[in-house]
Parts: sequence; C-alpha cells; structure tokens
Amino acid sequence: MARHLTDLPIDLDRDGDTPLTAQLANALRDGMSDRYLEPGERLPSSRALAAQLGVSRTVVTEAYQQLYAEGWLEGRHGSGTFVADHGPLPAVDPPPVRPAAPRLSRERARRQGMVDLRPGAPWVFDIDRAAWRRAWRHAAEEPFDDDPDPRGQPRLRALLAEHLRRARGVRVGPENVLVTRGTGNGLDLVAATLLGPGTRVGVEDPGYAKAHRVLGSRGAEAVSCPVDHDGILTEDLPSDLSVVYTTPAHQYPLGGRLPIPRRERLLAWARANGAMVVEDDYDAEFRYDVAPLPALYGLDPGRVILLGTLSKTLSPDLGIGWLVAEPALVDRVAEVRAQLTDRTSGPVQAATALLLERGDLDRHLRRMRREYARRRGLLVECLGEHLTGDTAGLHVLLPLPAHAVAGVVDAAAERGVLVMDTGHASRGEPSVHGLIIGYGSATMSQLRHACAVLGDVLDRHVPGDGAPSGRSGRAQRGVLASPGPG
Repeated sequence: MARHLTDLPIDLDRDGDTPLTAQLANALRDGMSDRYLEPGERLPSSRALAAQLGVSRTVVTEAYQQLYAEGWLEGRHGSGTFVADHGPLPAVDPPPVRPAAPRLSRERARRQGMVDLRPGAPWVFDIDRAAWRRAWRHAAEEPFDDDPDPRGQPRLRALLAEHLRRARGVRVGPENVLVTRGTGNGLDLVAATLLGPGTRVGVEDPGYAKAHRVLGSRGAEAVSCPVDHDGILTEDLPSDLSVVYTTPAHQYPLGGRLPIPRRERLLAWARANGAMVVEDDYDAEFRYDVAPLPALYGLDPGRVILLGTLSKTLSPDLGIGWLVAEPALVDRVAEVRAQLTDRTSGPVQAATALLLERGDLDRHLRRMRREYARRRGLLVECLGEHLTGDTAGLHVLLPLPAHAVAGVVDAAAERGVLVMDTGHASRGEPSVHGLIIGYGSATMSQLRHACAVLGDVLDRHVPGDGAPSGRSGRAQRGVLASPGPG
C-alpha cells in the first residue's frame, strides 16, 4: 500500500524561481535517493498527488515523466507508477568477435533509388545555406596559423563550452575542451593517451562497432560489456579495465537511457578501480519527450571523458567534434596529439565558431528536432507504438524473432528498402534480434513507402497465429516488443 507523500519533505515554493515541476521532481528524487521511497513502492496517481499538494495535474505528470526518463520510476500496465528497482543485474559472457559484413555505400544506394534506413546518417539538406555561406566566407578571411594549438582555437573552445552548458548542462570552461575531428578521432586520442599493449578496455555489446576497431588499433584488448534495455550492465564489470566506453544518453543500438542509480554505480566502480569512463554523447541533443538527460560527465568530471560531434547535428562532412575532460588530462591528450601531428582544420574551426556565435547552430538544432520528431512519429504510426529505441536520437529498434531477421532484411532490400539488423552491432550472436531503423536521412515520402514495404514484408515473414494482417495483427502477434514507461 502506498504511503501518503506528506510523510516526505515535499514543500513546494509557489513564489520561488524554480518551476513547481522541477521542485516536485527534485523532492521525489531526493526521497528515492535517501530510501524514504523504497524500490517497488507505488506512488499515488497524478490526479491524487496533484489534489494532495494543491497543484495542477500537469505539474505532477511532467515531474513523473522526467523521473521516468531518468530511470527513477517504472510503470506496470494497469497497476500504476512505482519506484524502479535497480538491484543487481546478471552478467553475460561476451561472445567471440564477429567479422564485419560488407556494406552497400550510401551514395551507391542513393544512385540505385533505394530508401536507406540504415542508422547513422542525419538529414543534411535543410542547412541554412545563407548561414553556411556566411560561415565559410568568414573562415576564408581568417589568417592562417603557422603554429596551431593541438587543443583547438581558443574562440571555438569557449563557444563549445557555452554550447555544452546550454544544450547538455555541462559546466566547463575552454580549458576543459579539446576540438577534435569527430567522435572517432576523439576516441583514438583517448586510446593513444591512456591505453596501449596489455591494457583492457570495456565496450558495450551490442554497441558501436567502430569503437572496437579504434581502441584495438592502439594495442588495447577490447572486452565486450553486455547491455540491457537501459544500457550498460554495471554489475560484474571486470576490475582490470582501464577504460569503459559507453553511450549512456541513448545506447546504440538498443536506445536505452542509463538510469541515474546505474550511472552512480558505474562511477563508483570507476573510482574503486582507478578507471576512466568515456561517454559518447553522439545524438543526445535529439529528445522528443523530455529535456535531454544531463551528461554523465557532470556527476564526476575527474572520472569521465565526454566525447561529442556535430556529424549528427549538421553533417558528417564537417569533421568537427569535442573532447571534454579535466584540464590536466586535456593537456596530456594535446601533447600526444602534437606528437601524432593530428589536428582539426583551422578553417573548419573558424566556420563552426561563427555558426555557434550567431546562433545558427541552435536554430538548426531546434528545426531538426521538430523534423526528426515528425519522422519518428510516422514510423510509430505505421509500424506500431511498440517500437523500442526510446523517444530520442535518429533510430529505433524493431525486435523480431531470431529466425525471421535475415529473411526480413533480404526481402526489404529486394524491394528497395535498406535496413540493418542487430548482428552488425554485436560481436557474436546478438542478445537482441531485430532491425535497427534509421530515419535521419530519408524524406517523409520515402519513409511512408518504406513503412508500407516493411509492413508487407513483416506480414509475409513473421506469420501470426491466425491474427489479422496489418499493423494491429503484428502487434497482437508480439512481433513488436513493449517499450519502457515514459
């Protein structure tokens, strides 16, 4: 039986500067942290709590939604809202290395008239051309630097620090920022600085396949770390890992958000074992339900290296990203970078700085967030609300029976629709079977066509037990896994 929350120190200040929703979320979060609210305990309905506190139901609903997003709460169908139980989680033995499969290039697929729904590509055709030209004219007028700082241009580092404060809640200065050529480059610089032969680094599995290759190229042994629908499993992480690479804001490819309690356990493990956590923040700007979750970096700057990129925001062609760490570590990475004669293009940095300075990047982000939300909404409408992959990023996951995956992928490709299966993100036999569907680079009309094709292919290759055909039939057959709350 749920207790009355008047037992908790909930005191909402209606005249304060902090919104009531944030005050309520903070009070509930504190109650769960301090174990006033125990795992598994049921909370009042939004209507009941609103009446009890004398606030609108919207205040309670939005507070609950934020706590769902952070992993503090969970829903049980027909039962209500409960404090999430983040008890010990089972570890899974890592499978052997899986060889990479050949890929049809995006350009070749485009020339062949195929709809490419493989993940990883943003929409690059709605950039403000006037702002783009202005940025490059400005870059062309900048003087050449005969001794470029390996950390990046000071002006851009200051602007990136401000951008991270606004967009990701990361409070850093330019001394914390090193400008990279993208996430892969940043990860390579981390590996060159912190790793080498005989070291071991943990990488999510399923996860970003390129991370294994980048880290392994520096002589480190990449160790598969299993994930579940929330992200990396923090129990039973090996104690001899020097670094753990993770995607906590939007796990690739399963799409989970690493809950706050599990984030704290990951950082406690890192502190206990003298390890570093590399946080890949690859598309965290794109959330469609609540505000983007705070970066893991903010919880322990001394144990986390934050990597980000504009390749998903503007274009992979731009070749710009950032590495955020404590100043002493940034200086170490910069020294290694200078030895490698690796650098980020000066004109690219100057152009990016102007896009940030004039607000062009922020305007583009707002516009694309609305556009990607429309595309995701279309996928949900066509393929069922039970797509997983969370309401964030540029891809969703469509779970399928293991025996049906290859047939669905091949049949869709024969009809001009390219999708990727979870095997491409796994080092061995996938623990989750299904399709990773990217919606960043397709038009709305292409998505509608692709949805029709996929719907027909699913009906043919995943037959139901006498259930009707179409979207409702697939949902009844359990082809689509149920999403988490929120």
